[in-house]
Amino acid sequence: MHIEQTILDKVNEWLTPTFDNQTQEDIKEMMTTSPKDLEESFFKNLEFGTGGMRGIMGVGTNRINKYTLGKNTQGLSNYMIKSFPGEQLKVAIAYDCRHNSDTLAKVVADVFSANGIHVYLFSDMRPTPELSFALKYLNCHAGIVLTASHNPPEYNGYKVYWQDGGQLVPPQDKEIIEVIEALNYSEIKFEANENLIEYIDVAIDEAFAKSTVENASFNTPAAAKENLKIVYTSLHGTSIKAIPGVLAKAGYTDVNIVAEQEVPNGDFPTVKSPNPEEPEALTMALELADKIGGDIVIGTDPDSDRLGVAVRDTDGKMILLNGNQTMVIMTAFLLEQWKRAGKIDGKQFIGSTIVSTPMMLELASGYNVECKVGLTGFKWIAKFIKDFPELTFIGGGEESFGFMVGDAVRDKDAVGACLLVCEIAAQAKAAGSTLYKELLNLYVDFGFYKEHLISLTKKGISGMQEINQMMIDLRENPMSEINGQRVVCIEDYENSTSKNMFTQEIESISIPKSNVLIYYLEDGSKICARPSGTEPKIKFYFSVNAPLDALENAKEIELELDNKIKNIIAEMQLN
Repeated sequence: MHIEQTILDKVNEWLTPTFDNQTQEDIKEMMTTSPKDLEESFFKNLEFGTGGMRGIMGVGTNRINKYTLGKNTQGLSNYMIKSFPGEQLKVAIAYDCRHNSDTLAKVVADVFSANGIHVYLFSDMRPTPELSFALKYLNCHAGIVLTASHNPPEYNGYKVYWQDGGQLVPPQDKEIIEVIEALNYSEIKFEANENLIEYIDVAIDEAFAKSTVENASFNTPAAAKENLKIVYTSLHGTSIKAIPGVLAKAGYTDVNIVAEQEVPNGDFPTVKSPNPEEPEALTMALELADKIGGDIVIGTDPDSDRLGVAVRDTDGKMILLNGNQTMVIMTAFLLEQWKRAGKIDGKQFIGSTIVSTPMMLELASGYNVECKVGLTGFKWIAKFIKDFPELTFIGGGEESFGFMVGDAVRDKDAVGACLLVCEIAAQAKAAGSTLYKELLNLYVDFGFYKEHLISLTKKGISGMQEINQMMIDLRENPMSEINGQRVVCIEDYENSTSKNMFTQEIESISIPKSNVLIYYLEDGSKICARPSGTEPKIKFYFSVNAPLDALENAKEIELELDNKIKNIIAEMQLN
């Protein structure tokens, strides 16, 4: 096959003595046996997306390896030295259960230390939210987590956090990327100064657990906690290092761990995908819940920032809630607690994202707080906390199974969210209700909102082109009617416009630019198209709603809403 000269130039650079012998041998092997893989490995530089940098591990500029991560770290070091002149710089580093996470974390620590930066390196794998906490607790300038979240086993990744404990946002993100891209691989300092690398573990674990219990506990009686039968799975990930201890510290005694998934394992051998968004991932936990009569099932992804929750419906059957539903339940509970404590005075806010349920706006209005809505990714919610110090953050989430309670952690936090959802379930059970009934009561009060996500995977160069074309078509040939409902407004976050399709009036959007399109229909339905920032996917988010006058009509209304979503998907030919 013919390989473009620009790709060959990059390959030849990697065959110079700057790169170790093994790397050069692997490239030579690819040149002879799999030129297609060679092209995929070098056709672009791995980029920062919504959740940092993620990619397949291997050699090349489009892969996760010691050189691509070393270059990132060298660039970040240069930027920090320039940004904080005269300060003793400090960074914290954590990593998850994935293959090579520990060795890549050490490479990153080595580069920082070689640049005179003091490194706090976790001695073993830890949940991502604990890194965000540790960074603030230790007054660090930045933090790194080596993780690819819920991606398949061949992936790894690199998330960068800034002083406030949140992930990189503008303007730092673009400025740092410019510094990284201007670097040559030969400029990376790999020779560690071991005196500057300090290992951390138990003391931070204890502080994190204490903070979590303080933030996510709400006067639940001890008897109610002991009476809640919890089934929990870490899906072979890092949450096993934190969640059982936090639940025990908070007083939950009936925690049943899925033994087959308890041991961390980067192959994730019992699941197709270690993603609690996928019902299949919680199969074992659901089976255990049915076997022992569990009240609630909780599963977390490998780096413990997302959680999936299953509860018993009105027929006593275990069902998996989606991320919008768990977000609404947790937010409403927090708002109610704050209201009862007399702490709401109009200077509070909750956080959400443009692809999440509009029901969050209804909750905010009902409790007289602000709802700040940002782009996809928890870094934007963390940015709101930093940008609006005059407002107090209560909690917030996004549809992709992430939630944050208070601001001690500045990223989605499955540890805190796990405790919070157990508090809600325990209090509901003690009152003769269930978590599911509490959700239905919210639908009666605020409207029944139903969401659905379709994720289309398109791999490689051709996949990227296909995704680009889909977005071009939706922009240049917009649909005027979907499922019998006229399109009333189209928001295009790439060019920061909101267009009224009836009057053709255009207003500007103040949210940062992003490749996202949202269609709003006459009946309040919302359809969002967004290419993923970290995976070779394009995602379509659907939200529909209807009034619910009484609990007993919930099944009928839900069926209507499900059919409406199916019809929209069929008409958009996304089946």
